[in-house]
Amino acid sequence: MRWLDHREPLPESLRGAIIALGNFDGFHLGHQAVAGEAIRWARAQGRPSIIATFDPHPVRHFKPDAPPFRLTTLEQRQEHYIAAGATAMLVFHFDGELAGTTAEDFVGRLLGDHLGVAGVVTGKDFTFGKARGGNFDKLVSLGRDAGIEARAVPPVMDGGKPVSSSRVRDALREGDPQEAARLLTRPFAIRGVVQHGDKRGREIGYPTANLPVEHYLRPKYGVYAVTGRILSTGQELKGAANIGVRPQFDPPKELLEPYFFDFSGDLYGQEIEVAFHHFLRGEAKFDSLEGLIAQMEKDCDEARGLLG
Repeated sequence: MRWLDHREPLPESLRGAIIALGNFDGFHLGHQAVAGEAIRWARAQGRPSIIATFDPHPVRHFKPDAPPFRLTTLEQRQEHYIAAGATAMLVFHFDGELAGTTAEDFVGRLLGDHLGVAGVVTGKDFTFGKARGGNFDKLVSLGRDAGIEARAVPPVMDGGKPVSSSRVRDALREGDPQEAARLLTRPFAIRGVVQHGDKRGREIGYPTANLPVEHYLRPKYGVYAVTGRILSTGQELKGAANIGVRPQFDPPKELLEPYFFDFSGDLYGQEIEVAFHHFLRGEAKFDSLEGLIAQMEKDCDEARGLLG
């Protein structure tokens, strides 16, 4: 799947594409509905389909000190878009120049002249352009002048409320990864490169893979039943993981620390993905190391049972 940069002209073979336009960070049920409409429309007309995203997220540009809220990396998004059936991913690099682009220039100059798109699909509440000067109605009128057809997809409703990234984030912050997975159609997963740590887990019989959390949203701190995937080999693993600041040890350090059952290989320097399936308990400090070890045994037994 091609990874396209909005600042570069599209290859001739991808001009005339149908684009799903949005941020699509979590690629939840609502995002999938918008992308699905674009892909179906493109196939019906024999055109390429492109799913767009913005990086960094516009919120990060305007509020650089906002707490981490990302649900996926660009690499994860690309894999989700491939699975959905898109031809390519287009990344709009959100900077001061793009933020200052008017709605008229965004449609006529960028989408029309520069990218040569034939059609755009958005959610009904999508806004664009400087100071959010454009909405779907404006996209339709501006697109008509630029030879671009526009379609809007209504929100996907669930329990009387639209599916949204905010609902996914709220579920994760509340320690409900199963609700997040239901809205995402897959478990929330953090991807990273395994780092060397202080080897505390190895010393107590539970060697963990230490992963930085970086810009991902922080789920509720605590212990989870997880699965892991080694990206270089595709090997699937099961385990229990703590995410938090490790109150048992000094100094506090925020990490994701999965312990994988029945695995003895070397993961240092490898990129892995850890998917959150069940919340087991909150992070806690124990009176003794023995107490921590006894609780970890219980956590692992529970995780094994839940993961089957």
